[in-house]
Amino acid sequence: MKKKENTFIFSGFTLIELLVVIVIVGIITFVAIGSFGSYGLAGKRADGVNAILAISLAEERYRSSNTTYGSLAQAYNGVSASPQGFYTLSISNTSATGYTITATAQGTQANDAVGSTSCTALQFVMNNGTITKTPAVCWPS
Repeated sequence: MKKKENTFIFSGFTLIELLVVIVIVGIITFVAIGSFGSYGLAGKRADGVNAILAISLAEERYRSSNTTYGSLAQAYNGVSASPQGFYTLSISNTSATGYTITATAQGTQANDAVGSTSCTALQFVMNNGTITKTPAVCWPS
């Protein structure tokens, strides 16, 4: 007597199996986007920090030729946005001994935070040779 062979060979996935895999991939993607979104905001924060440091250098160049630090128009040609546009820039409290530079987050960057500290407004204060950067946790070490 001839034995019947099993002819079932793996022939593909069923529709249910494919739908389950798609749902699992969707859930993993949703969780990953939520988990790593803050890293994107922190990366964009570099746009504001770099703009502030560039203005600080421009202020020092301006002060080397003048008796006081200058306004944004005088020291930085009036540019009021960071290079990538995530921050608006301003200079205040200019004097012969100091100035304050503020970068204010725009758009989705306004959601940037480190823990419970908002990084919406980055501030760089120069006063009699002493530099203060606030909020401190938002600035690179």
